[in-house]
Amino acid sequence: MTNKTNTGNYNTGYFNTGYCNTGDCNTGEYNTGEYNTGDYNTGNCHVGCFNTVSAKKAYYFNRLIDIADWDKAKKPDWFSRVSPTTWIPELKMTEGEKSDHPYYKTTSGYLRTNDMKTTWAEAYANASPEDIELTKALPAFDAEVFLEITGIDLSDKVVDAPCEGREVEIDGVTYVLKLKGDTE
Repeated sequence: MTNKTNTGNYNTGYFNTGYCNTGDCNTGEYNTGEYNTGDYNTGNCHVGCFNTVSAKKAYYFNRLIDIADWDKAKKPDWFSRVSPTTWIPELKMTEGEKSDHPYYKTTSGYLRTNDMKTTWAEAYANASPEDIELTKALPAFDAEVFLEITGIDLSDKVVDAPCEGREVEIDGVTYVLKLKGDTE
């Protein structure tokens, strides 16, 4: 029996979606290797079809970068809590789920398809500040792309803090900040 994180048929490995994939984190059909999207790929990190050599570059946050740079980067732990599916054992299935997924009698449950933005939000709620910083430090990180995919805004926001009355020291002289145009 395949790992419960697989969807589709005849998958081996982990987190595969599609049919007849071998390896880890493949999406599509008939892939061997790891992190392939598309069909009939051997090797690693392919998007497309009928590739046999491992790719040297790939797109991350819509930018083409060296895969080695991505591989060397420390990844945040909270990413591992994001999954497109969740195994729901028979004992936790609702009557509606049992009706919609009658094969649960054979499999003792079913794979629920998760709303990905909700799943990202749940994982983010439990992410450490260190993991958030690791996320922003990923090669080619783009906050707008990340927001579009996850629904999570990690842009560095400029805080519009009032400055009137604050003191600034420059070359030993203290200045009190006032609103522009204020002469009093």
